Amino acid sequence: MDDIVITGYGIKAPGVVDEFSFLNVLNKGICTQSILKNDNQPHSSIVAGLIEDDFLDISGVNYRRYPRSVRMAIAAAMDASEMSNLDYFKPHRIAVVMGTSAGAILEIEKYAIDGFDFKKFPIHGVSIVDTHTLSGSVAEALGTCGTAFTVTTGCTASIDAVMIGKQLLESGSVDACIVGGTDAPLGQWTINGFKKIRVLSTETSIEKAGVPFSTEHRGFVLSEGAGVLVLERKQSAQARKQKIYGKIERVVSRNEGQKLLSSDITGRHMLEVFQETLGNTIPSFVNSQALGIELNDQIERFILKETCGSGVPITSIKGMIGHAFGAMGAMQIISSLLSMEYGFIPPTIKTSGEGFEDVPIVYETRHQAVESVCITTHGGSGNNACLLLTRT
Repeated sequence: MDDIVITGYGIKAPGVVDEFSFLNVLNKGICTQSILKNDNQPHSSIVAGLIEDDFLDISGVNYRRYPRSVRMAIAAAMDASEMSNLDYFKPHRIAVVMGTSAGAILEIEKYAIDGFDFKKFPIHGVSIVDTHTLSGSVAEALGTCGTAFTVTTGCTASIDAVMIGKQLLESGSVDACIVGGTDAPLGQWTINGFKKIRVLSTETSIEKAGVPFSTEHRGFVLSEGAGVLVLERKQSAQARKQKIYGKIERVVSRNEGQKLLSSDITGRHMLEVFQETLGNTIPSFVNSQALGIELNDQIERFILKETCGSGVPITSIKGMIGHAFGAMGAMQIISSLLSMEYGFIPPTIKTSGEGFEDVPIVYETRHQAVESVCITTHGGSGNNACLLLTRT
């Protein structure tokens, strides 16, 4: 079976417009978060990861009626397509598999009050609530007409999209696959929802909000963004002399089968996924899910200690850009591709590791050769997913 490799990628994140700006943020450990103000509730401002661009016009095409999450995905996908020279493949042999968690929640909130007034109801209202608009719109924007799936598995959605894309390529169903995730969740429904279950940071100080690996801080920083990858078989990449950025060695994803708003507090489900993903590989480092939620971060500590002891360093990029739900796994993959290409481990910023002193956390940028990275993701939907990325 031929290796499945990455030949292109695109990213839109807070303070990040392309791979070079992302490299700068990661290498220097820059926090790109800001204050999200609520004009209707002046005392309820929160720290969040905001993107300035509206993506209303992309490459001369008007996308004003498309949900914000879809617009970000299209912009990132176009960058990935250009990097990989995707035009080489026949349109019906290119698949699109995109993941999301919150979908078009911003637009649903915006038009909710008009939902019962036929005259005011937007003509594109049906498309807004149809989450498959995401993958269909990315396919249309890139001119592809192959298989298209939208994955809605919460915070693991983009890792799950990579897994499906890998399987499609291994089966021979397609020749290239556009995979990734996008989320624009910075609306009141999402904010109130995560405040209600007490996992969203309510700090108004950027340095104290969304602190990974710390028992002195509580809650994560909500963010928006999109990450998109182009996958293909190694044989085709070599045949067309296309640069290969990394290999998808293994992906494992499972659901815990827990009740609503519940999760496995023992960490055993995540441990099994982590160990099966690694196999016999000792990664250069772990690009971690850790985001400032105590249970999640303790599970990250548990699976690393049980599997690698103190021998494998671990880091989290979420102190820099926040947590962008279903897009985050793809962003962590792109971060890891940059680590392999430029030889460094990005730092975990904001934290001094209180309560995690026995964990080999990377606090300062560490310049070294990176041969492999394990990416971990898990979320409230009960999914646990890990991906092992290696050099070819």
